Amino acid sequence: MTIKEALSALNNFEQTSFALNHAMGILNYDGSTVAPKKSAIVRAVTQAELSRIAYELTTSPETVELIETLYANKAELDFVNARKAEELYRDLDRTRRIPKDLFVEYQKLCVESDAVWHEAKVNNDYASFKPYLQKMFDMTKQIALCIEPEKDPYETQLDNFERGLTTETCDRFFATMKAGIVPLLKKVMDSPYQVDEPLLRNNFPTAVQKEFSTFVMGVMGLDPERSIIGETEHPFTTDFSKNDVRITTHYHEDAPLSSMYSVIHEGGHALYELNIGDDLTMSVLGSGVSMGIHESQSRFFENIIGRSYEFCGVILPWLTEHFPAQLSGLTQERLYRAANAAAPSLIRTEADELTYCLHIMVRYELERMMFAGKITADDLPSEWNRLYKEYLGIDVPDDKRGVLQDSHWSFGAIGYFPSYAIGSAYGAQYLEEMKKSFDVNACVAAGDLSPVSDWLRERIWQYGGLYAPSDLFRRVCGEFRPEVFVKYLEDKFSGIYRL
Repeated sequence: MTIKEALSALNNFEQTSFALNHAMGILNYDGSTVAPKKSAIVRAVTQAELSRIAYELTTSPETVELIETLYANKAELDFVNARKAEELYRDLDRTRRIPKDLFVEYQKLCVESDAVWHEAKVNNDYASFKPYLQKMFDMTKQIALCIEPEKDPYETQLDNFERGLTTETCDRFFATMKAGIVPLLKKVMDSPYQVDEPLLRNNFPTAVQKEFSTFVMGVMGLDPERSIIGETEHPFTTDFSKNDVRITTHYHEDAPLSSMYSVIHEGGHALYELNIGDDLTMSVLGSGVSMGIHESQSRFFENIIGRSYEFCGVILPWLTEHFPAQLSGLTQERLYRAANAAAPSLIRTEADELTYCLHIMVRYELERMMFAGKITADDLPSEWNRLYKEYLGIDVPDDKRGVLQDSHWSFGAIGYFPSYAIGSAYGAQYLEEMKKSFDVNACVAAGDLSPVSDWLRERIWQYGGLYAPSDLFRRVCGEFRPEVFVKYLEDKFSGIYRL
């Protein structure tokens, strides 16, 4: 096969691969939002069949020949096609190491396990989910060992979500976070200026909160013709293409900021996907490059922008107009302090910026212990509760607010969690660099986030998967310096709590 023939065949392969992934994505989104509960059985079968077709397409002799031809001649290709060749070869090499039957069985398990988790969480029924969870860890580990038999399988999992991430890097990073966060948290907890905002403990009807979500999405600049919002147990974002990105949230009538920050978080993911270059869309490079970079977008908008004093000033008029009885007397300063109240808590997605990394450290340690065979699914609830007591000083009252709270393990996203913490730290360096170009606070105060989005689009979003994550970050910020995030936290919470 010549290079010209391979490039022509590549176009057909990418179109078919995209169509298969699109179909599987629709199934997953539907299953987590509006599908009937008992539909999981049929969806699992369909998912398995589509994944079998995808596996056979990727490993067919024709596909192998075109990928190997392009990879062997990547020096003769333009930069975009050379990067496609590298990514496709890596995916091919990893996929064909996994037996087809195992690959298909795993996809089927992901659907079944996720469906059981949804019911188990609502009913606080860990026992029903436990066998699926154990099987998910076992099968994920088995697949990781197929891909890289000479390597610690948890290292393989980390690399799946953030290319190049290792346990050594994670250990150093978390040590830096712990050294900075723990003493700062103690000072915060000892401060006489604690945050208590009774106005936000009222009843806020879901119907009005939905209107608020639309308002917030508009402030963020999400295109309503290319993005929509749905409801689910655990908020997430699904990107089908740059013209179809779907975010979700979960409404709590006694906690209006909960859904708002879910919308802003998922909106950050959506903005990334909606702004990938037209030349990359529907290709192997047509989505965000890694979960660390992706979470850096969502956490940046959720916390650095969304929890800023200036952003609170933007949303306050809407809130007081639409919830006049509940929020009469609420000021920008009170809202800002309420949005940044720092204290150990049970739920990761509700955690403040200061304690958030401690939640991630719990999950990171549990995943490593599970993969090392030190504990099993039988031990997870008690180990979860032990680490929450050790790291956050709180008792976990039930599994719904403990080991069942996150959806990630139910669909095999083991090794994903560190990306949240690292992405949070990336955001502090974005802010540091962004301030060199324009007055970020002034733009947010004016309710105009377009300079922020333009800056991120120019440096990150448009490139999709064109650059490796570490290369992309260095292009934007230079070397990764976790201490910048620690300093950001110290400055912010020292101001709020008058330390």
